[in-house]
Amino acid sequence: MPKRHPDHQPLRSCAVCREVHPKREMTRLVRRVDGSVSVDPTGKAAGRGTYLCDDPTCREPARLADGVRRTLSVAVEPGPLVAEVTNATP
Repeated sequence: MPKRHPDHQPLRSCAVCREVHPKREMTRLVRRVDGSVSVDPTGKAAGRGTYLCDDPTCREPARLADGVRRTLSVAVEPGPLVAEVTNATP
């Protein structure tokens, strides 16, 4: 198995705009077993995860809710999720 290079940066796609960015520059959202969606500041919470970039247009309530619905297959209320996302910093 090939060894990882020390300068390797994992990349992830944004759930809203689908642009690829370094993983550490993005905010992770996780769908827990009970179906709730929350911000995962550690990046290690159990559940299905997706990522959100720092672009302000990706954090608009309607676009954010649509991106989360598409990637995590769960409907969310945009208000509380947007409030939680805006308070989280990657």
